[in-house]
Amino acid sequence: MTSATQTYSGSNPFNFGDEAAYRRWREQKLAQAPQTIAELVVEVTDAENLTAAEHAALLERCRRANMAIYANRRHDPGKDVARLVGRQFGLENLDANWLADDDGVSQITVSGDSARRDFIPYTNRPIKWHTDGYYNPPERQIRAMVLHCARSAAAGGENRLMDHEMAYLLLRDANPDCARALFAPDAMTIPERVDEDGVARPAQTGPVFSIEENGALHMRYTARTRSIEWKQDEMTLAAVSLLEKMLASESPYIYRGRLEPGMGLLCNNVLHDRAGFSDDPNRPRLLQRARFYDRIAGG
Repeated sequence: MTSATQTYSGSNPFNFGDEAAYRRWREQKLAQAPQTIAELVVEVTDAENLTAAEHAALLERCRRANMAIYANRRHDPGKDVARLVGRQFGLENLDANWLADDDGVSQITVSGDSARRDFIPYTNRPIKWHTDGYYNPPERQIRAMVLHCARSAAAGGENRLMDHEMAYLLLRDANPDCARALFAPDAMTIPERVDEDGVARPAQTGPVFSIEENGALHMRYTARTRSIEWKQDEMTLAAVSLLEKMLASESPYIYRGRLEPGMGLLCNNVLHDRAGFSDDPNRPRLLQRARFYDRIAGG
């Protein structure tokens, strides 16, 4: 796997010294950007065994927006769907985090379990904008994710989604110096996590944006103020404020919707949030989450 470091040396729109590459990429990115969330949706017969046409349609959306949503006609509540969807797009290296099951897939549902109930994904509370695994060390960066809905909430639980490349584009257009500041290797620090046994996860310092060895743009971010310490310089703080305003706006590049049973999000770890929700006690909300160190192959 590659590390999320700015090491790519070829022509690249994410290099600030390559304005011509940025302008070419920007024109194409804006021209191809989906205008509604409906443009991201592909109906499929069996998500675990996509046809060539279904696979191509999902991949085309990932190329345009780093994400796609499948709507599975054969709704299968089995727990292998997220992993098997990912495998069809070259996603093999699962992030077997400590709250995931033995197979590396997390069952995201409201939990009374002592290990999970203090972590916001396992509650019904809203979750602010973030990319997954922003607290992971460089060798375990989350580059792609499949989020499969087995059961939706009785009410609420909608998501907002934004392509991290589009966030970079809009930020760079608004203020190139702000965008550049978020590439600094000390732009953000995730404080250590402490449990009853001591330091369960050490502090992680790193950039928000970085360029992978293959030239792809990677992003780490959370809007949770308790979960992050920002570099205390004028340009970094201005960049954070600008990004927060962008994510709070009615931008046409922020897509809003809710995954219903059989639907799933396939993405290169785009920015996303989650609204609060209320459950049916007999059928509580359940999503399968598979997080990968790989990027979507061809996407």
